[in-house]
Amino acid sequence: MKIVVDAMGSDDHPGPDVAGAVQAAREFGDTIILVGDKAKIEAELADQNTTRLPLEIVHASDAITMEDKPSQIVKNKPESSMHVGLSLVKNGQADAFVSAGNTGAILAVAMLRQSGLGRIPGIKRPALGVIFPTKYRPMLIDNGANADCRPEYLLQFGLMGSMYVERVLNIEKPRVALISNGEEEGKGNDLIKETIPLLASSGLNYLGNIEPKEFMNGAADVGVTDGFTGNLIMKTAESVASYMSTLIRDELMANPISILGGLLTRSAFKRVRGHLDPDEVGGAPLLGVDGVVIVAHGRSNAYAIKQAIGQARRMVENQVVEAITSGIASER
Repeated sequence: MKIVVDAMGSDDHPGPDVAGAVQAAREFGDTIILVGDKAKIEAELADQNTTRLPLEIVHASDAITMEDKPSQIVKNKPESSMHVGLSLVKNGQADAFVSAGNTGAILAVAMLRQSGLGRIPGIKRPALGVIFPTKYRPMLIDNGANADCRPEYLLQFGLMGSMYVERVLNIEKPRVALISNGEEEGKGNDLIKETIPLLASSGLNYLGNIEPKEFMNGAADVGVTDGFTGNLIMKTAESVASYMSTLIRDELMANPISILGGLLTRSAFKRVRGHLDPDEVGGAPLLGVDGVVIVAHGRSNAYAIKQAIGQARRMVENQVVEAITSGIASER
């Protein structure tokens, strides 16, 4: 397997991107192709023991920043690491693409038919399906790729999310639910109300509406929503988890007795952090494009990049793109 890593993707590139690629090459044994400024990549690799590791470098003369507008980078930066990396997958020279770069830019470049991957035939809109960092690991889809949605988009999000969860997480007949502000079918905006009958007649293991709190507590394996709402849910959950972690740490350090209590419960808190840490997930699969693409967080460290690469290889191994392709074809 060959997996492309956008070495110019993360906020602190290319350090975490290269270090994560090295960790992945060492742990998984797959060939990792680092795409970006060759000189900078080689400088990062010089600080690590990469003897006999299956690492390759492909030079890209440009990079897309978080400030670049997705509508402009397609023409303005054709030699970016995203363009070059995705073209390797497009041309069959690699099996997957991982980037911690600008999400909108990744979507824009991936959607290109010439140098990108394009959409799977029949897919109306690709979607980000993030594995939610809770004990139950459900998928939330969409997580920011589509702020404005139609009912038929949400139907396909449910189909794609269900196929991913079934293939990668080995959950038979995943439970699919529509994220709303109440369980009753009368609750929700017009988008929710118009999507309900589509999901109900889809053949999916559809449960109906659930509230975000039920989703986080494992009431469904796939939570379907528009990208605007999904992104707000994810960012709110991340900020609350971070705040609670800081608050607990501060309180445990407040006096000698609480410090002793913290030492006694350290292993338990470490397990809790493992459940809530988004670095454990690594990144979100961009489902609906005709190839394996994993979008990692811009703040990703080396471990998160390695985990994102691991997620990419599981998608390839379990033929998720092929499953979505055949599944969508049967619905047309």
